[in-house]
Amino acid sequence: MRLTIKTLVAAAAATLGLAAPAPAASSEHIVRFDDGLSPAAQQAVVQGAGGKVTRDLHIIDGVGARLSDAAARRLAADSRVASIVADSPVQLSSTVIDSSVLGTAFNASMRTDKLWTLGGTGKGVTVAVVDTGIAGNLPDFQVSRTDTTSRVIASVVTNPEATTATDTFGHGTHVAGLIAGNGSNRSPDDPQYGKYAGTAPDANLVSIKVSDDAGQTSVLDVIYGVQFAVDHKSEYGIRVLNLSLNSTTAMSYKEDPLDAAVEQAWFKGIAVVTAAGNRGASAPDAVSYAPANDPYVITVGAANDMGTKLIQDDVRASWSSQGRTQDGVAKPDVAAPGAGLVAPLAPNSAFAAQCPTCVVGGSYLRIGGTSMAAAVTSGAVAELLQLHPNWTPDMVKAALVKTAREVAGAGRIVNAASADRAFVNDPLLQPANQGLTPNPIVNPVTGEIDFTRASWSRASWSTAADLLRASWSRASWSCACWATDEEIAADPTRASWSRASWSRASWSFSPDL
Repeated sequence: MRLTIKTLVAAAAATLGLAAPAPAASSEHIVRFDDGLSPAAQQAVVQGAGGKVTRDLHIIDGVGARLSDAAARRLAADSRVASIVADSPVQLSSTVIDSSVLGTAFNASMRTDKLWTLGGTGKGVTVAVVDTGIAGNLPDFQVSRTDTTSRVIASVVTNPEATTATDTFGHGTHVAGLIAGNGSNRSPDDPQYGKYAGTAPDANLVSIKVSDDAGQTSVLDVIYGVQFAVDHKSEYGIRVLNLSLNSTTAMSYKEDPLDAAVEQAWFKGIAVVTAAGNRGASAPDAVSYAPANDPYVITVGAANDMGTKLIQDDVRASWSSQGRTQDGVAKPDVAAPGAGLVAPLAPNSAFAAQCPTCVVGGSYLRIGGTSMAAAVTSGAVAELLQLHPNWTPDMVKAALVKTAREVAGAGRIVNAASADRAFVNDPLLQPANQGLTPNPIVNPVTGEIDFTRASWSRASWSTAADLLRASWSRASWSCACWATDEEIAADPTRASWSRASWSRASWSFSPDL
């Protein structure tokens, strides 16, 4: 059963107008193995316990499996099984606030406009957006006003229930616009021409749709999306991974499989930027949810720029999550503007219907949340990596944290990103993430998932259905989660794909799920 991706609502903010559905019990689990079991042996272990393998999760040395309570107990008693974690829903970290607050000052507040004068617009850097998809055919995502080629250079669907690669929910398009939208690509006759731009208006995007068309997803879908970014980092030039979402199950980063997945991306050279969440500063578990609780990644809280270009009046957004994780790590690492930001509206998406008063000029939407704060930070990271292509994720994080300015907030002082100061900082003088212990399934020597324990490295792939193609992207991919049991038995070590559309054929959902 798929679980609902729902928007977080700040206590003092207006809601999107929809009541959150009650979560349903899930029979899907994330199973990790020890001792280098072959794929066939792993499948046999799950089936022998009365379960069914649903997905290959080689990025965390495990599989997704559909299990009854009895099957889960039998697997837990098997010495070959390292751990079993019930799949849980994921929440997008967005909320609607006072629509009278202007959202067009965030570039000045973050000082990313200063980098534009140096040519730092994110050009040549790709940001992978793990979200609800991107309406990549909008003019804001074109290469230029005269070149209508989309800068969404690839799209992938990792949720088996999605029927299209585009964004029918609206969250992912808004996030992508704050990262890399460029309203100057619209026609000069358009009333919205040149009014709105993301922090990295020339960056490329890869859309990783982890939700179905109604905005439903789970941790399994998100892990699969992170895995795609890691596997195709070099092919698309992915340097930044944006996750404007949180798990709904609080676990130590040393046990959470989603934290393991984002650490793998980090160690592979992808700077992971994630939303802190919108639980405020008083909740004891405010920052205890993956991937925001992972000590390696860049966790972003939200500031309110008050709709002005002045930085002196910026304050911490009261609903932005802040505190210490269950492992004692202070989060967020930085804060960025996230209150009432304006970005492209996905046509015919749910967001417009949920909040008609949030629509700006018919083509944009004004909403807020740490989702938005993470997005503008991802754009800033893309700019830094364009200007400093040799910087590692640790160096980017060090530069951001060291040069962040203080912003007044409830409870304590938080730091806000200052992109131009980070650009001139030498991150080697104060490196980030020193002395940390990675998730146990991440090899502490190589900084990678130890694939020798799983006896495979990559899954096999097959051509995707046309239904899931995105005609505006240069490449389109999808998860063939309707594969048969015979396809599941295919050799998962075989990597035989081309640049055409394709999808995962082995370790996939059966039609009855």
